[in-house]
Amino acid sequence: MTTASPELTRNQSLVLETLAKAEGPLSAYTILDKLRDDGFRAPLQVYRALDKLLGFGLIHRLESLNAFVACAHPHCHAHGLIAFAICEKCGQVDEFSDEVVQKRLAGWAEDHRFKAEKTTIEIRGRCANCLAA
Repeated sequence: MTTASPELTRNQSLVLETLAKAEGPLSAYTILDKLRDDGFRAPLQVYRALDKLLGFGLIHRLESLNAFVACAHPHCHAHGLIAFAICEKCGQVDEFSDEVVQKRLAGWAEDHRFKAEKTTIEIRGRCANCLAA
């Protein structure tokens, strides 16, 4: 990372650590269950931490799964486009960006006088490991 990391609260750090250790995306309620021994009692505690972590660019929300993942490339939101390949069999999530797709979408937005605030693409299918199995 080239920029300083934000100061995280205890709850934010615990949520981020839980997502970083997870083998796949986690829902807010799954995070709550994993952190009950650390003093988490209410969904609001998790949602507040998730909101801040999203704002810091340290995690992503997978809209189609209503779940969260730790960012594979912190501060990648500067790329303008974030894409995820989600395996529907094993749950593996690969995060990537693609400059060609980003330029095509930016061109479309410019042609249609549309100001994009955020671009996230989710591709669902099967990963190479599951296809080979």
